[in-house]
Amino acid sequence: MLILAATPIGNLSDASARLIEHLGSVKYIAAEDTRTLLKLARGLGVKLDAKLFSLHEHNEAERVTQLLEIALIEDVLVVSDAGMPTVSDPGFVLVRAAIEAGVEVTVIPGPSAVLSALAVSGLPTDRFSFEGFLPRKAGDRKRLFQELLTDPRTLIFFESPHRIEQSLRDAITVFGADRRATVSRELTKKFEQTVRGTLSELATWAETEPRGEIVLVIAGAEPSEPADVNDSDLLAEVESVRSSGLSLKQSVAEVAAKHSVSKSELYQAVLDARAKD
Repeated sequence: MLILAATPIGNLSDASARLIEHLGSVKYIAAEDTRTLLKLARGLGVKLDAKLFSLHEHNEAERVTQLLEIALIEDVLVVSDAGMPTVSDPGFVLVRAAIEAGVEVTVIPGPSAVLSALAVSGLPTDRFSFEGFLPRKAGDRKRLFQELLTDPRTLIFFESPHRIEQSLRDAITVFGADRRATVSRELTKKFEQTVRGTLSELATWAETEPRGEIVLVIAGAEPSEPADVNDSDLLAEVESVRSSGLSLKQSVAEVAAKHSVSKSELYQAVLDARAKD
């Protein structure tokens, strides 16, 4: 059996009784970083008698066969450095292979940076989307934000402290300066902090170069009536975007996505308006 176990995301006191029990009793443990696991065990006062395997993004595919052979006859505990394995952490490839091989998979739930940041954000929690780590390159980040522009769900991202300011400014170019958001850092640790405000306010705050592990939560799009493609302001916006150097098709695509209207209908409306001039 594979046992996926959540580990503390900062505060050792959050370790569950089941996690502590299994750390001290299983014969095999697959860990994202065995050094981190040993440090965790020492902090919890647990003596590890298990055989340890490293399981990270660079060797997971190679480890699958070996670990599944063991899991067919013995329990294998799977842990990441913090939080739940498979969630922006190693383990997904192993779990998928285990299911295909008929190996039972179970879970020991526990701390979650995603749910913790969402819970303290003050933003809607009934529907949300976790998007993992934001892309490193600005162009890729903006494309991702553009895909999510009209998504009504609360959006959750992981980001590094040295990129959070630029990511917030990239978000402003797509979502607008006034979209509500929060930045949580060092969750469950001594210097835990959650900053709430508009994207513009958070970008200014991020100029202070915050440290620690960061979770960015952005409010979903507000429901709105579709814009009229023949609206003069909408047509003027296309021409304004066009003046920045984009082609007409690119300009129409950008404005159509922003206002949730049909690209083809808006394109035709622009052509009709030009013909009347």
